[in-house]
Amino acid sequence: MGKILIIDDDESLCDMLFRNLRYMGHSAAYAFTLEDGLRKASTGTFHVVFLDVRMPDGNGLDILPKIKEAPSSPEVIIMTGFGDPDGAELAIKSGAWDYIQKPFSMEKFKLPLLRALQYREARKAEMVPVALNLDGVVGSSPQMRTCFDLLAQAAHSDVSVLIIGETGVGKEVFASAIHNNSRRAGKNFVVVDCAALPETIVESVLFGHEKGAFTGADKAREGLIKQADGGTLFLDEVGELPMSVQRAFLRVLQERRFRPVGGKREIESDFRLVGATNKNLDKMVQSGRFRQDLLFRLRAFTIRLPPLRERPQDIGQLLMYHTTKLCKSYGIETKGFSPEFLATLTMYDWPGNVREFINALETALAKAPNDPTLFPKHLPSRIRIKAARTSVSKEPSANVRLTTNPDPYPGLPKMRDVRDAALSEVEQRYLQDLFSFTGGDIKQACEISGLSRARLYQLLKKYNMSKPG
Repeated sequence: MGKILIIDDDESLCDMLFRNLRYMGHSAAYAFTLEDGLRKASTGTFHVVFLDVRMPDGNGLDILPKIKEAPSSPEVIIMTGFGDPDGAELAIKSGAWDYIQKPFSMEKFKLPLLRALQYREARKAEMVPVALNLDGVVGSSPQMRTCFDLLAQAAHSDVSVLIIGETGVGKEVFASAIHNNSRRAGKNFVVVDCAALPETIVESVLFGHEKGAFTGADKAREGLIKQADGGTLFLDEVGELPMSVQRAFLRVLQERRFRPVGGKREIESDFRLVGATNKNLDKMVQSGRFRQDLLFRLRAFTIRLPPLRERPQDIGQLLMYHTTKLCKSYGIETKGFSPEFLATLTMYDWPGNVREFINALETALAKAPNDPTLFPKHLPSRIRIKAARTSVSKEPSANVRLTTNPDPYPGLPKMRDVRDAALSEVEQRYLQDLFSFTGGDIKQACEISGLSRARLYQLLKKYNMSKPG
């Protein structure tokens, strides 16, 4: 039977649910605060968590992603006495199994629990260890682990996939990984840059054309859709697909048949579709710039790739992977990097995401042709400036203070102060990531970090960080 956790500040409700769950044969536990609930979810093994929204120490929806990241990855059922459509939408987007409103009957309580447990049992029976081919996709943060789980699911089917994310997050690399892990891996992976397609020839490029179909068509040409036969068709920036083509492409998706421009008969193409966009396609549908029926077809399976600023713990891995790869492509010895180099990269917010990150490494390598180690001075100035400004603004002790002796270089901090501030910034981010990962478990945090309990509390005090749950 199931192991259930109830997080609710209503003691009588917790007691009633606890007794009913035990009567049903489940084991159960409860917590009256989000802090205690997150700690139990992170250190225990639970299959389902019932989570209240309005709690004494915060909003339950805020910790929903952290509960989902717990080692047992429990299903989360939101329950609240304050029904809110926006809250319900946020809960589902954050991975909740269901959203039920108080007061509820025991039948309404039991059904989602039963379905969640059935789902877990079926998934457990079907799950087998999968070694994914992740060439070029780097990261081990909770956000990326979630994406890898979705990648594995998508790769084992032919359902259309829509990858959403900001420019530069690596949507094409991720789409390629889906293809390389699918049964179509031996066939073509055909990339269509919808933003670069001239509207006047887009149909010819996609569908192909016969000789003489239009001026300049001196010979027949196979379209990209046919080239993807048996493989994967990747529509990059699919939001840029002209409206004039969307209807025709919708039929291709439905029938897998189309007629080349100027052709007299239809031809077939058995392709798998993966689309990508950095736009809000729902808003484009509302404004009449994208077909709703096509959007339904595109996002049968959706994967959101997080921007680099949301997963700073992956920067070290990205640095090692791409430094090695770039050095190999340039035919030079793999370079090392100083702690300050990594600290500077970590403090930057990377508006251009992984693409900007790789460009910065290319610049650093170009500036250090004969240097065996990379230092912050090798990075583009915009990154060093942003890191310096961030460290100075966030660490008051690092600011240059006026003294009785006039400073001959007013406004420019000492190198030592900038270095100390950078180290402080990295330490604080590490502590935040550490406690996010452990759910606030001090013992586990000490084991992972290698810090003693006394040193850990000393750092918390140093940075005025409250004891985590």
